[in-house]
Amino acid sequence: MAERTARFVRDVVVPVEREIVVDGRRMDDALRLELVAAAKDAGVFGPLSPVEYGGFGLDFRGQAHVLIAAGASLVGPLALHCWAPDDGNIHLLADATTPAQRERYLAPLAAGEVRSSIAMTEPAPGTGSDPSMLRTLATRVPGGWSITGAKHLITGADGAAFTICVARTDAGPTMFLVDADNPGMRVVRRMPTLDFTSAPGGHCEVAFDDCRVDDDAVLGEVGLGLEYAQARLAPSRLTFCMNWLGLAVRAHVLAAEHVLGRHSFGAPIAEHGMAQALVADNEIDLAAARALVHATAATLDLQGATSSAARHDAAIAKTFVSEAVWRVLDRAVQLFGGLGVCEDHLVARFLVEARAFRIYEGPSEVLRASVARRVFRRLG
Repeated sequence: MAERTARFVRDVVVPVEREIVVDGRRMDDALRLELVAAAKDAGVFGPLSPVEYGGFGLDFRGQAHVLIAAGASLVGPLALHCWAPDDGNIHLLADATTPAQRERYLAPLAAGEVRSSIAMTEPAPGTGSDPSMLRTLATRVPGGWSITGAKHLITGADGAAFTICVARTDAGPTMFLVDADNPGMRVVRRMPTLDFTSAPGGHCEVAFDDCRVDDDAVLGEVGLGLEYAQARLAPSRLTFCMNWLGLAVRAHVLAAEHVLGRHSFGAPIAEHGMAQALVADNEIDLAAARALVHATAATLDLQGATSSAARHDAAIAKTFVSEAVWRVLDRAVQLFGGLGVCEDHLVARFLVEARAFRIYEGPSEVLRASVARRVFRRLG
């Protein structure tokens, strides 16, 4: 499966990636559906989907091999349908939906026919990394709920078929399924962010203004929204690690090939000690990141995605891999020299797109604090 995925990304996706980065082709839903159709034809689509919806039944250890291969291109995970926020939402909907909700929301999402978003993050003083700061409010009304609040940095919201909105209730944070045509929900604008290549729906400001939903829009149980979010978190963090690791591996190879073929000061750049040090450090970072990804995948398989061990290992992996990927991409740019900041060679765009990885799904600083707290609790 990983070999088949690698061939598909190399032969089909990478040429499209170049059209996007170098030629200015727009990443929109038409292009996404074109890539999805190609992935289905190649037999590599939907590695994270439940088996009953066309998935391959891979455990996390199996997913690691496939998703690292998919991540070799900025748009590889999007083509295979293993990219945020749909990757985590598929996992969440598979666990928390009623049969009717599964048919209405999960089936078309798992098939890649639609996109989704999850609305958690809010403008200050609302929630970011601290879920206790949640301000969006859902109140009981006859037959259902009224949701009011503001969200921002909501990935994929523009054009998503539905949004999972996290809001406060008297019983605690709760998740609600909100259809795109609900008149009480409005995508205010796409925010101008660094990364845009792999997000056809952008990162958006979303407003909920007396947004009315029925009781059957509640995802899971009222008051358990944060528990469901936690169940989604470790797999989502690990998926990001797998995808971005694949891109870092490709950048490393591109940079090494470049210095092998370019001369300066009377010798190939690859023979200069400083260049060798950069290549060696990349190789070391990638080996360590790969080992952490596979070890964390084993923890999730053997102890469950919601276990304390899974949360701990996923936090460690996400912190290290996000920082290692950044180092590898930065060194790749340096090895390309002046051409490294020109998007003709792609590594410049790789670096810019990867910057947010150190922030979303938990900034490195917050994750370090949570890792430390678990160490102290373990020691009593």
